[in-house]
Amino acid sequence: MKYVLLLLSMLLFLACGEKQETNSAAQMHWDRDMCARCVMVVSDRKNSVQLKIKDSKKYYKFDDLGCMIIWANDEKIDIKNDANIWVTDVKTGEWIDAKTALYTSGNSTPMDYGYSAYKIKNEIEKDKKIFSFDDVSKLIK
Repeated sequence: MKYVLLLLSMLLFLACGEKQETNSAAQMHWDRDMCARCVMVVSDRKNSVQLKIKDSKKYYKFDDLGCMIIWANDEKIDIKNDANIWVTDVKTGEWIDAKTALYTSGNSTPMDYGYSAYKIKNEIEKDKKIFSFDDVSKLIK
């Protein structure tokens, strides 16, 4: 009986462990996680990116949108079709879908690519040009 209770306790403990949904960003360990491309510590909570290749459990973390795009190109990853990507909203720091986010250029970002993401169009200054994810993916080389 003791062994059955022990086994049930262990199963319950494992079931309560942290599980990561595949349709959301992974937990970020700020100032400890490293950018998959440039190996800089990811610290900027308003310009960070995560990528998960579909059918994979591994998350790749980046300190700048530019690092993610260049890394994906180097790795021959079709980011439009084969990856889930999240970026932090520059105003709130909330993780949002990078493919539906709105972007502006000329911003101060960790690796100076200059593209920051927004969830809400009204948050963007009126004089700023707005880019889509596809636009930014083509502009960063």
